[in-house]
Amino acid sequence: MSEVMDLPQPYLLFLGDTTEKGYAKTAFGLRDWARDRCVGEWSCGGATVTTGLPRLTPKEARARGAGALVIGVANPGGVIGDSWLPSLVEALESGLDIISGMHAKLGDVPQLKAAAEHHGRRLIDVRTPPRNIPVASGVKRTGKRLLTVGTDCAIGKKYTALALARAFRERGLDADFRATGQTGILIAGGGIPMDAVVSDFEAGAAELLSPNASAQHWDVIEGQGSLFHPAYAGVSLGLLHGSQPDVIVVCHDPDRKYLLGQGFPLPDIAETIDMNLRLGRRTNAAIRCAGVSLNTSRLSSADAGRLLAEQSAQWGLPVADPMVAGAAFERLVDACLEN
Repeated sequence: MSEVMDLPQPYLLFLGDTTEKGYAKTAFGLRDWARDRCVGEWSCGGATVTTGLPRLTPKEARARGAGALVIGVANPGGVIGDSWLPSLVEALESGLDIISGMHAKLGDVPQLKAAAEHHGRRLIDVRTPPRNIPVASGVKRTGKRLLTVGTDCAIGKKYTALALARAFRERGLDADFRATGQTGILIAGGGIPMDAVVSDFEAGAAELLSPNASAQHWDVIEGQGSLFHPAYAGVSLGLLHGSQPDVIVVCHDPDRKYLLGQGFPLPDIAETIDMNLRLGRRTNAAIRCAGVSLNTSRLSSADAGRLLAEQSAQWGLPVADPMVAGAAFERLVDACLEN
């Protein structure tokens, strides 16, 4: 696994000019799982998304102790928009470092590089995989592994993995959350950005991420993409093969009809379970699906309860919203831990 990062904290979350909540998942992930490290949010013209945190200028955030501005956007292609540059330069001028998980590197942007050098600030890219990743061996490793998979991108795989890892630890189990994307890495302080790894080494990186462990140890691995997404399926497959999961949990948004950023219809849950199990058996013949994670945040508690019960009866599996404590989530945890 990559080394733990020494990141300047706390953070000012930058939302750019984002108008689609799904593309601000880094900001929302940090708000929900590292709230104590976030002082507020900042954006530039055109943004309509908000995390609900205090809106602070970089100067105000610095006065409140912020150490860095974090780019809280994960847009298609991971690009740094030209319209963001004045705000990013302002952050450097105000005494903040900049942390980014974008594919584009901060130091490759001349304006940012010059401003950082002039003001003595750091440009920190967390979407940088470790060197010398080996080709996957496919050899079964010791320990236990759970991988969250999904019907689409940005559909709850990180949140589900974090919630399950926390639940395992609360039950006294030895469990680690293994981060595979920019937001998870910022939350956990380390990990491997799987979508920045050369494809031939994808499964090898997943093997590095969750190495041999004691027989009762659980690695709960954050999933990426979807096997059904025409742009990102390659990352999902390499992660599936290299993780060698004993257990998968399928993540789904019942309100979503089409793949994010695409016109293709969302696959159903049964198809997603079948595809992941069939391909996952290549490196772990004993792989099984423990249940389904649904995002019910837009429903009332009564409607959410009915939906979870209906879906559980339909698929014959525990179905829960991992962000809602209760009997449904405990049943999902129980199913994950079954021998």
